[in-house]
Amino acid sequence: MNEGEMLLIKVPASTANLGPGFDSIGLALNLYLTLEVARSDRWEVIPLTEELQEFPQDEQNFIVKTAIEVAETFQTILPPCQIKVDSNIPLARGLGSSASAIVAGIELADQVGNLGLTKQQKFKIASKMEGHPDNVGASIFGGLVVGCQLGEEVDAEVIHSVDLEVLAVIPEEELLTKSSREVLPSTLSFKNAVSAGAVSNLLVAALLTNNLELAGKMMKKDKYHQPYRKALVPHLQLMEDCAFEFGAYGVALSGAGPTVLCFVKPGKMNLLIEGLKQKLPKMSLLPLEIDKNGSICSGAIITK
Repeated sequence: MNEGEMLLIKVPASTANLGPGFDSIGLALNLYLTLEVARSDRWEVIPLTEELQEFPQDEQNFIVKTAIEVAETFQTILPPCQIKVDSNIPLARGLGSSASAIVAGIELADQVGNLGLTKQQKFKIASKMEGHPDNVGASIFGGLVVGCQLGEEVDAEVIHSVDLEVLAVIPEEELLTKSSREVLPSTLSFKNAVSAGAVSNLLVAALLTNNLELAGKMMKKDKYHQPYRKALVPHLQLMEDCAFEFGAYGVALSGAGPTVLCFVKPGKMNLLIEGLKQKLPKMSLLPLEIDKNGSICSGAIITK
């Protein structure tokens, strides 16, 4: 990036798991973290939303720290920048806000440091930082991502042919991933692990063949995390009990929660929204679409 040039980085939100695809299935959604980056004499982060104002506004900002760390692994020192940060991704709600920040930091390092990273390299770096490939994979590649992280190896298949209508049901309260993971069992019996894997496998097959009813059935049969997290997210059970009568074919906790996603039959979105408004009047209902582009960087010339 040359002096006087502004860089625009746009990273989509994501949902993970889709029920039984625990730590391996991610879906990119059309909410975005956006960075406007210009060269400066010092690191300065300018939050454009009230929610982002709680974070550091210098090189201690998580996105900047991520960028500096990534650049250092390639023996590169980044020149300081002014970064205007905007986001409509709710924080700590299970919609991949931390993953999008990691991806934004990697894109920042790549562009400002002229690292020339491939998408696969960015994916490997992001997965190592996040600890699992689902959210970051979706934010980088877009679409539906099925990933596997074994030690230093990270692989994924990216599917852009899947079209899903999604309604996010978002409560006011946050739920940190750490708290949500603490309720999970440390082990599963061999028998339960086999059946949990079978449910996850069939979910992917159903999504790829557009068998929506079967996909929804598998979401509900998850054995990895949703049964243990229902105590933290009581509206998950309520939605499993009522959303289907309003036009949903599937209900799944989004990531670690507390957002719950409804997967909606074509033409049923308005009916579902009206029905859930009566059941969950204090929650935000947000219709979403799949983002199929993933993270995007573009440049323009501005006068700072």
